[in-house]
Amino acid sequence: MLTLNITKPLHGSSGDMTLDVDLQIEQGSFVALSGASGSGKTTLLRILAGLEEAVGEICMGDKVWLDGKFAITPQSRSVGFVFQSYALFPNMSIEEHLLFVNRDRGLAEQLIEMTGLAELRNRKPHTLSGGQQQRVALCRAMMGRPKLLLMDEPLSALDHQMRTRLQREILALHKLFGTTIIMVSHEPSEIYRMADRVVVLESGKVTSDGEPKDVLLRTTGSQKFSFEGEILELVQADVIIIAIVAIGQQIVEIVLGIEEAKGFRVGERVAVSTKAFAPMLSKIDTSSLPQGRKCE
Repeated sequence: MLTLNITKPLHGSSGDMTLDVDLQIEQGSFVALSGASGSGKTTLLRILAGLEEAVGEICMGDKVWLDGKFAITPQSRSVGFVFQSYALFPNMSIEEHLLFVNRDRGLAEQLIEMTGLAELRNRKPHTLSGGQQQRVALCRAMMGRPKLLLMDEPLSALDHQMRTRLQREILALHKLFGTTIIMVSHEPSEIYRMADRVVVLESGKVTSDGEPKDVLLRTTGSQKFSFEGEILELVQADVIIIAIVAIGQQIVEIVLGIEEAKGFRVGERVAVSTKAFAPMLSKIDTSSLPQGRKCE
């Protein structure tokens, strides 16, 4: 169990505020941290990692990381951190990056194989794509077998195809190692796919905390939405099918008939329209849309 009850004065996007967070996070859970820019998300990650000071308490299991104003060093915490920037050493190969953290060659080989980097193990960062560099950063963070993995919008700079692939790889690592993960993300579809809990910060305070479906629908479902989205899930409820659709920064539920739902599948891009104020789905012709470049 990760327990934190901390406060820290901040100067946010809307002026002075206090980061005031009291949470308990189960070991092995995947928590998405969401909220507007300047709400304190990155600062909270840095406090957990020991990179910024705060007042309060942080305990990981039976080990105290912060007690009042006393804090153990970042090196004494079992924490991995994946930043938006890859922060790789230009003179090191992929394999050297991993072994620099931990000389466990077996673990390095396992991570390299899981993330599809085996044929690139001797390559330097400047020869890698953005997706490949982010995979190296993720593997490097896992080389310490951290109890807590912190990720600050790690996939925001990647195209949709690579972003989806890395989401799967992160989930595979999460399942294999049982690491507690806290990830900052603004993407509803990403949160819905990956997290089992979402915490929303506003001006330094927790305003929503719960399962992604419940929180995302409550906080975004009633707002005006655009007309193109992605089907995240098709859920049968008695004689109807409920389509969970990500539309821009929103998550909405759309009711479909059983026969109507057979024409749709999870992951498909759809058009959302209204008829008598009832939302409807229709297919999108993707053959004429530009295709993103392929990243390995």
